[in-house]
Amino acid sequence: MDNNLTKLNLGCGEEKKAGYVNLDWQSLTEPDVRHDLNKFPYPFADNTFDLIEASHILEHLDKPFAVMKELHRILKPGGKLLIKVPHFSRGFTHAEHAHGFDVTFPLYFNRQFTRSGFYGVEFKLAKMRLHWLAFFHLLPYLGYGKISIFILRMINAIISFLANLNQGFCSRIWCYWVGGFDEVEFNFICVK
Repeated sequence: MDNNLTKLNLGCGEEKKAGYVNLDWQSLTEPDVRHDLNKFPYPFADNTFDLIEASHILEHLDKPFAVMKELHRILKPGGKLLIKVPHFSRGFTHAEHAHGFDVTFPLYFNRQFTRSGFYGVEFKLAKMRLHWLAFFHLLPYLGYGKISIFILRMINAIISFLANLNQGFCSRIWCYWVGGFDEVEFNFICVK
């Protein structure tokens, strides 16, 4: 990726990234910028960033649609927004999750969606993926051994592949048959 791009790691936590502005609300993580993401506006000018990554942040915030509007403001036209959030089928497995997300989330940022459904800022969906398991790095802490993790990786590859053949059907019907999905990933392009 081009190192000249202006990049934001939103809600970085302990996962700070080189070449990014790392933003978090906790001083313990020593972010580059400290800001409460429930408070608007964010401390950046309009059209600042070429790329924003937000991994498992939106589900913790009060108003995800307002956050999307703010991210639209600080992204450059054509900028990329990479979001990972819990799928609603497993969205509330963490005590501080306020929201779960569905494959219909991108519709609210599509001008062609219903007038009452369109949220007023436009993002083009470049890619969407469902991930049955997403947190392999946490499995050892939950008591899983190397063989179990290997088997789960194989099962994950199969289930995730099948789910992404028809994401709508998976999200409406069979996500419950496999115990839910850890994550849905959205790759958006900012339209201005």
